[in-house]
Amino acid sequence: MNYILKIDCFDEKGLILRVSEIVFKNGLNYVSTSEFVDHENERFYMRAVMVGDINVSEFKNTLSAFLPRDAGIFCEEIRKKDIIVLATKENHCLGDLLIKHSSGELNANILGVVANHDTLKPLVEKFDIPFTLISTENLSREEHELAVLNELKKYKFDYMVLAKYMRILSPNFVANYPKKIINIHHSFLPAFIGANPYKQAHERGVKIIGATAHFVTNDLDEGPIITQDVVRVNHEMGWKDMQKAGRNVEKTVLSNALDLVFDERVFVHGNKTVIF
Repeated sequence: MNYILKIDCFDEKGLILRVSEIVFKNGLNYVSTSEFVDHENERFYMRAVMVGDINVSEFKNTLSAFLPRDAGIFCEEIRKKDIIVLATKENHCLGDLLIKHSSGELNANILGVVANHDTLKPLVEKFDIPFTLISTENLSREEHELAVLNELKKYKFDYMVLAKYMRILSPNFVANYPKKIINIHHSFLPAFIGANPYKQAHERGVKIIGATAHFVTNDLDEGPIITQDVVRVNHEMGWKDMQKAGRNVEKTVLSNALDLVFDERVFVHGNKTVIF
């Protein structure tokens, strides 16, 4: 069996040696390893892919006895993640995920799509994935969130993906899924907020547009960044051309971010990430 091991702890001398001794004593062998020391914060990060056969719980307990007390240890057999997707009306990010899921390119199982409009229902049903509409009609923000939370309780999932889900999540909602909600947004925020940011960008004559994928926190669009990208635009492009280019980069950035997260290449420390 293949396992992924991730360690995040206070930096000390000899950590790699300690971990390696335990790995080999348990009959495991490295397939690959990566390490990084954040000297500014005195943090040690390690990601390893291992092959062998172990009791994961016992292995983690053994490791913890030889690591600093604050050590975060993740060890799991390599598997596809289970995800829920939240959507509204825009189809580019969701459509890209559905296609990759159907072709086996997405390292995850999409268990269902939850949306506050039925616009994307025909698209989702083409891929034989459950679609649940939870309309905001006649519901307060709190009532709608509670309805969504109740629906999510029906699933056991690893991550929630906001595929252009155009609703601001409350601190109460976010608290239910710490470091488990991944969002994609155009990088104009906070310069271009509200409706039609690409039209606003066009009117300002911007030269670069882009997108950011990040974990969701209580600070709107300011959570730990997973990945970003940009494309250049010019005066010959109308705002619809910019919107098309922006949507392309949005779906690419989201897809790349999900690959990193699902492959367990991302560490979150405070409001920053370390990515192998």
